[in-house]
Amino acid sequence: MARKKKKVPEINASSMADISFLLLIFFLVTTTMDTDSGLTRRLPPPVENPDMDVKVKERNILNVMINKYDKLMVNGKPGDISTLKDITKDFITPNPHNEKAPEVETKEIELIGNFVTNKGVVSLKNDRGTSYMMYIAVQNELAKAFNELREEVAMRYFQQHYADITDKDKLDAVNKAVPVRISEAEPEEIK
Repeated sequence: MARKKKKVPEINASSMADISFLLLIFFLVTTTMDTDSGLTRRLPPPVENPDMDVKVKERNILNVMINKYDKLMVNGKPGDISTLKDITKDFITPNPHNEKAPEVETKEIELIGNFVTNKGVVSLKNDRGTSYMMYIAVQNELAKAFNELREEVAMRYFQQHYADITDKDKLDAVNKAVPVRISEAEPEEIK
């Protein structure tokens, strides 16, 4: 005699995919996403020979350090965020007659001609405990200094505000005249 197999009751799962798809759509539509804000910086090209040590003269470096208590040091002296832009702007403005100022070089820049550029580099170092707000505030002040100098060059040579220049060649000329030279070191413990 043949035994009959006992039927196991099944759950109808045909609409399960539809329900999960509708739930997914619901959460995608109703969820708000935070927009990330960041710093607009172009990363430098990769170093061809990473073992090579680059020597930069001390007079060509503006050392900016932030410790874990959000205290600012500029060239080893206590600094203030309200004066950082002016200090940086003075540092990056070419001053060929001052022996203590960063070195300068004359470049031939298309649409501008011979232009004296600064070899100065702003070296930014922060502690691992530095607050994000302080880090962004320092970055903003450094960017303001470079932008003000670019604005001055754009007005002098092209009679236009830097932000209003749409001609790529003019933008390149101003950017070559005032390159953004900010070097960031790996965060570490700063006392």
